[in-house]
Amino acid sequence: MTEPTHPEWAFVALGSNLGDRARHLADARAALATLPGTELVAVSQIEETEPVGAVSQPDYLNQMALLRTRLAPHALLDACLRIERSAGRVRRIRWGPRTLDLDIVRYGDAMIAEPGLAIPHPAINDRPFWQRELAELTPHVRHD
Repeated sequence: MTEPTHPEWAFVALGSNLGDRARHLADARAALATLPGTELVAVSQIEETEPVGAVSQPDYLNQMALLRTRLAPHALLDACLRIERSAGRVRRIRWGPRTLDLDIVRYGDAMIAEPGLAIPHPAINDRPFWQRELAELTPHVRHD
């Protein structure tokens, strides 16, 4: 997908369960707000949730950000991965503990199913906290 001709609405989930969880979320929000061609429109409330998967680990702090962005989905994904790495994220165990996890949950009306990028996120209907966060943020989407 090439760069969009107009800004798109993107919902990005933020999660952290290692270190200063609240600080990791705050730093991620700040980094998302500085992405080129991107506006951080709104964020959901922060919610503490139990981890997914069989690995024993601390609870997560989760939040969702609503962005208005000119970044194409792959460029937004690359930016999210850079932000994760800057927070010390190391990928060792699937669904393992992490300093920061950023997931593109939705990007406009895009439907993408590629290795490394699936939009809408395949777990969108399996995470009740994402449903609550989407419901909280959707009223901020303007159709102008």
